[in-house]
Amino acid sequence: MRAGLASATVLAVVLAGCGLKSGSPLVDDVVPGSVGQGQPLDGASLTVTSKNFSENIILGQMIGLVFEAAGAEVLDRTNLPGSISAREAIAQGDADAMYEYTGTAWITYLGHAEPIVDPLKQWQAVRDEDLGNGVTWLPQSTLDNTYALAISKKNNAKYKLKTLSDVAALARKNPSAVTICVENEFASRDDGLPGMKKAYGLSIPAGNVKKMDAGIIYTQVSKSGSCLLGEVYTTDGRIKSMNLDVLEDNKHFFPNYNAAPVIHTATLEKYPEIAELLDPVTAKLTTPLAQELNAKVDVEGQDPHEVAKEWLIAEGFIEEG
Repeated sequence: MRAGLASATVLAVVLAGCGLKSGSPLVDDVVPGSVGQGQPLDGASLTVTSKNFSENIILGQMIGLVFEAAGAEVLDRTNLPGSISAREAIAQGDADAMYEYTGTAWITYLGHAEPIVDPLKQWQAVRDEDLGNGVTWLPQSTLDNTYALAISKKNNAKYKLKTLSDVAALARKNPSAVTICVENEFASRDDGLPGMKKAYGLSIPAGNVKKMDAGIIYTQVSKSGSCLLGEVYTTDGRIKSMNLDVLEDNKHFFPNYNAAPVIHTATLEKYPEIAELLDPVTAKLTTPLAQELNAKVDVEGQDPHEVAKEWLIAEGFIEEG
């Protein structure tokens, strides 16, 4: 959901002239498993893309590997800087497929101020509106990469917080106890700290809000000292590795950022088999799984391509050649 941070100014600049850097062909020796039987993409030349953070790169590699096993020649143009460049690559046909997030499309690309609370209805609204932009959305996953607040398990043994409403109750009972570490932008965005405080009736003294880089937040919350709570992304691999509890957004304030394949519409019309290839993969993608796969890259230092390939083989979607 980091895509949601793109500004209208950046969008205008990229729309004026979007181009992709050269990619590299995928050359894995993979064959169909439970998907791609009969290699329906034999003879196709397809380009996959992604944004430049671990989760989206992993998801982009999954698409490329499935296409490759199904017989296509695949050009890997994942890891593009920012969100808009990958988005425009799909819309303009410079790339054929990627995983995108419903909240990003609804708010950032399509310009809506209010998110839709129901995840399915949000996906449907995005799908219907984006068809006019030459972008087709396939069914979404339950993988939801949105904002959340987290607390260390050590601190939560004392406070026993489960929801953001519990945080608001603690702040009323013991204001000095609630310290929170956030990124600068989250501290000022309407869909960040100000809006969350309003939605939950949460009162936090200004001195109890500390602003810092995202990576430092996880460390500070994990150390259980300077920050009782910290802004996190729900699919981040550091949540599990640093023993954090994610608090439930029980009033559904934060937008849904469910991942779904987006396909350049002309490509899908030419190769309708793409939907059948990707639907089973998407159905397996969950928030806990994303935490696990992201940790392999961000915590253990593994290569996103190999992480994607290992998971697809383990699930039986593709096989080694």
